[in-house]
Amino acid sequence: MRTPSYYFDLAGTSRDPAVLRELAGSEYPFVRQAVAANPCTRADALFALAARCRDVPAEHGPWNANALLLLLAGHPAADRPTLLAVLDATAARLAAAARPYAAVLALAGRPELRPAELLPLGRLPGASARLRSGLHRVLAGRVDGD
Repeated sequence: MRTPSYYFDLAGTSRDPAVLRELAGSEYPFVRQAVAANPCTRADALFALAARCRDVPAEHGPWNANALLLLLAGHPAADRPTLLAVLDATAARLAAAARPYAAVLALAGRPELRPAELLPLGRLPGASARLRSGLHRVLAGRVDGD
Protein backbone atom coordinates (compact mmCIF):
# COMPACT_ATOMS: atom_id res chain seq x y z
CA MET A 1 0.00 0.00 0.00
CA ARG A 2 1.30 3.42 -0.92
CA THR A 3 1.13 6.16 1.67
CA PRO A 4 0.56 9.90 1.20
CA SER A 5 4.27 10.32 1.94
CA TYR A 6 5.09 8.20 -1.10
CA TYR A 7 3.04 10.51 -3.34
CA PHE A 8 4.58 13.59 -1.74
CA ASP A 9 8.10 12.29 -2.42
CA LEU A 10 7.16 11.31 -5.96
CA ALA A 11 5.63 14.72 -6.65
CA GLY A 12 8.80 16.45 -5.53
CA THR A 13 11.26 14.29 -7.43
CA SER A 14 9.55 12.98 -10.57
CA ARG A 15 10.62 14.23 -13.97
CA ASP A 16 7.85 12.37 -15.80
CA PRO A 17 5.20 14.79 -17.12
CA ALA A 18 2.50 12.10 -17.04
CA VAL A 19 3.19 11.29 -13.39
CA LEU A 20 3.18 14.96 -12.43
CA ARG A 21 -0.04 15.56 -14.37
CA GLU A 22 -1.68 12.67 -12.50
CA LEU A 23 -0.39 13.87 -9.12
CA ALA A 24 -1.80 17.35 -9.83
CA GLY A 25 -5.20 15.76 -9.20
CA SER A 26 -4.22 14.39 -5.80
CA GLU A 27 -6.59 14.69 -2.89
CA TYR A 28 -3.70 15.81 -0.68
CA PRO A 29 -2.88 19.53 -0.70
CA PHE A 30 0.76 18.88 0.21
CA VAL A 31 1.14 16.62 -2.84
CA ARG A 32 -0.36 19.31 -5.09
CA GLN A 33 2.04 21.85 -3.57
CA ALA A 34 4.96 19.51 -4.25
CA VAL A 35 3.86 19.20 -7.88
CA ALA A 36 3.70 23.00 -8.13
CA ALA A 37 7.17 23.31 -6.59
CA ASN A 38 8.72 20.72 -8.91
CA PRO A 39 10.67 22.54 -11.66
CA CYS A 40 9.90 19.69 -14.08
CA THR A 41 6.14 20.24 -13.92
CA ARG A 42 4.78 21.40 -17.26
CA ALA A 43 2.21 24.08 -17.97
CA ASP A 44 -0.69 21.65 -18.48
CA ALA A 45 -0.33 20.23 -14.96
CA LEU A 46 0.14 23.73 -13.53
CA PHE A 47 -3.04 24.83 -15.30
CA ALA A 48 -4.95 21.90 -13.80
CA LEU A 49 -3.75 22.92 -10.34
CA ALA A 50 -4.77 26.54 -10.91
CA ALA A 51 -8.21 25.55 -12.19
CA ARG A 52 -8.76 23.45 -9.10
CA CYS A 53 -7.88 26.43 -6.89
CA ARG A 54 -10.64 28.41 -8.56
CA ASP A 55 -13.18 25.63 -8.34
CA VAL A 56 -12.52 24.79 -4.70
CA PRO A 57 -11.14 27.98 -3.18
CA ALA A 58 -11.09 26.88 0.47
CA GLU A 59 -10.90 23.11 0.20
CA HIS A 60 -8.17 22.59 2.79
CA GLY A 61 -7.98 25.98 4.44
CA PRO A 62 -6.69 29.32 3.24
CA TRP A 63 -3.03 28.66 3.94
CA ASN A 64 -2.77 25.64 1.67
CA ALA A 65 -4.59 27.33 -1.18
CA ASN A 66 -2.59 30.54 -0.81
CA ALA A 67 0.68 28.61 -0.73
CA LEU A 68 -0.31 26.73 -3.88
CA LEU A 69 -1.24 29.96 -5.67
CA LEU A 70 2.12 31.46 -4.75
CA LEU A 71 3.98 28.42 -6.08
CA LEU A 72 1.99 28.52 -9.31
CA ALA A 73 2.48 32.27 -9.78
CA GLY A 74 6.23 31.87 -9.49
CA HIS A 75 6.72 28.66 -11.45
CA PRO A 76 9.02 29.17 -14.45
CA ALA A 77 6.89 26.91 -16.69
CA ALA A 78 3.65 28.76 -15.96
CA ASP A 79 2.44 30.11 -19.30
CA ARG A 80 -0.07 32.89 -19.88
CA PRO A 81 -3.19 30.66 -19.72
CA THR A 82 -1.95 29.16 -16.46
CA LEU A 83 -1.17 32.58 -15.02
CA LEU A 84 -4.61 33.86 -16.04
CA ALA A 85 -6.16 30.91 -14.18
CA VAL A 86 -4.00 31.74 -11.16
CA LEU A 87 -5.05 35.38 -11.45
CA ASP A 88 -8.72 34.35 -11.52
CA ALA A 89 -8.32 32.07 -8.49
CA THR A 90 -6.33 34.71 -6.63
CA ALA A 91 -9.01 37.32 -7.31
CA ALA A 92 -11.70 34.97 -6.01
CA ARG A 93 -9.73 34.29 -2.84
CA LEU A 94 -8.97 37.98 -2.36
CA ALA A 95 -12.64 38.87 -2.75
CA ALA A 96 -13.42 36.22 -0.12
CA ALA A 97 -10.94 37.91 2.27
CA ALA A 98 -8.58 34.90 2.19
CA ARG A 99 -5.50 37.19 1.83
CA PRO A 100 -3.47 35.62 -1.00
CA TYR A 101 -1.19 38.67 -0.87
CA ALA A 102 2.07 36.90 -1.75
CA ALA A 103 0.46 35.39 -4.85
CA VAL A 104 -0.79 38.82 -5.94
CA LEU A 105 2.72 40.25 -5.70
CA ALA A 106 4.24 37.25 -7.48
CA LEU A 107 1.72 37.65 -10.31
CA ALA A 108 2.54 41.35 -10.54
CA GLY A 109 6.12 40.43 -11.32
CA ARG A 110 5.17 38.21 -14.26
CA PRO A 111 5.67 39.93 -17.64
CA GLU A 112 3.11 37.55 -19.22
CA LEU A 113 0.40 39.52 -17.43
CA ARG A 114 -0.43 43.12 -18.25
CA PRO A 115 -0.70 45.74 -15.51
CA ALA A 116 -4.28 46.40 -16.60
CA GLU A 117 -5.09 42.78 -15.73
CA LEU A 118 -3.44 43.05 -12.32
CA LEU A 119 -4.53 46.47 -11.05
CA PRO A 120 -8.15 45.39 -10.39
CA LEU A 121 -6.82 43.08 -7.66
CA GLY A 122 -6.04 46.15 -5.58
CA ARG A 123 -9.67 47.25 -5.74
CA LEU A 124 -11.17 44.02 -4.45
CA PRO A 125 -12.70 44.00 -0.96
CA GLY A 126 -9.93 41.88 0.56
CA ALA A 127 -7.09 44.11 -0.65
CA SER A 128 -5.31 46.05 2.07
CA ALA A 129 -3.60 49.40 1.63
CA ARG A 130 -0.28 47.64 2.07
CA LEU A 131 -1.13 45.17 -0.71
CA ARG A 132 -2.15 48.01 -3.04
CA SER A 133 1.13 49.78 -2.31
CA GLY A 134 3.13 46.62 -2.95
CA LEU A 135 1.23 45.90 -6.15
CA HIS A 136 1.99 49.37 -7.50
CA ARG A 137 5.63 49.09 -6.42
CA VAL A 138 6.14 45.74 -8.17
CA LEU A 139 4.41 46.92 -11.34
CA ALA A 140 6.49 50.11 -11.39
CA GLY A 141 9.67 48.05 -11.09
CA ARG A 142 8.94 45.78 -14.02
CA VAL A 143 11.33 46.09 -16.94
CA ASP A 144 8.97 44.67 -19.58
CA GLY A 145 7.80 48.12 -20.60
CA ASP A 146 4.15 47.56 -19.67
